[in-house]
Amino acid sequence: MPVSEPGLQVGTADGTATVTIANPDRRNAMSLAMWESLPHVLAALAADPEVRVLVLTGAGDTFCAGADINDMATPAGARAAQQAAVAAEEALAAFPKPTLAAVRGYCVGGGCQLAVACDLRFAAQGARFGVTPARLGIVYPASSTRRLAELTSPSTAKHLLFSAELIGHERALRTGLVDEVLPPDALDKRVREFTGVLRSRSRLTQAAAKEFAGAAPDPARTAHWQRQARLSGDTDEGTAAFLAGREPRFTWSPPAD
Repeated sequence: MPVSEPGLQVGTADGTATVTIANPDRRNAMSLAMWESLPHVLAALAADPEVRVLVLTGAGDTFCAGADINDMATPAGARAAQQAAVAAEEALAAFPKPTLAAVRGYCVGGGCQLAVACDLRFAAQGARFGVTPARLGIVYPASSTRRLAELTSPSTAKHLLFSAELIGHERALRTGLVDEVLPPDALDKRVREFTGVLRSRSRLTQAAAKEFAGAAPDPARTAHWQRQARLSGDTDEGTAAFLAGREPRFTWSPPAD
C-alpha cells in the first residue's frame, strides 16, 4: 500500500484504492504540497496490479473546499498553485483504471476540478458544487474549462464560471455534473457495491472505453484494442460464462511498461 502523503490518506482493500482528501482545519482545501503530491500517489496506485478501481473522497462531511487560499497570497504563489492543480487534475484524468468521486458537502473550486477529472461522480444529498475563479479574478485553465463543458454543456460551464454560484445536488444531477445522488447514509454502501461491480468486469473493456471516450477516433488505437481483445481471450470467456450462467473470469491486464 502506498505511503500516505500529508493531507492525502491512501488505503486499499479488495482491489479498490481510496484516496481521501484530509485537511480538516481548512475544510479539506488542497494546499500546494497536496497538489504536488497527488500525481505521485496516483502513479503508485496506477502501477499496483492489485488496484482495479480508484475512489476519491473527502474526510468528514466535506469533499474539498478548493485550493488553499493561503498559497495564493502572491502572484508567484497563485501561479504555482494553479500549475500544480492542473498537473494533479491531468494525472487524475489520465489514471488508467476507473475512477469515482464520492462527494459529500462542499465540492468547490479545485475540489470540483478534481471531481470532474474522475470518470464518475456519486454525491450525497445536500452536496453543493461550484467553480469559483470569478470571485478572485482568476482565469480558469483552458483544459479544465473544456473538461467541465464536455461533461455538462457549454452553457452550464459558463453559468458556473461566470457566476461562481453554488448549485445543489438536484441541479448537478440534472446537468450531468454528477451521475448518481444518494441519501447521505447510503453513499458509502453504494460506492462499495458499485466498485465491486467494476472489479468484476473486464479490464480490457474498461481500458479501451476509457481511452475512446476521452479522445478523438484513431484507427491505429482502434486496431490496437481489437488486437488486445483477440489475444486476451476475454471475449470468449465472457461469452462462455454468459451461456453457462456463471460469473466470468477475465484474465487481461495492462501490459507491463
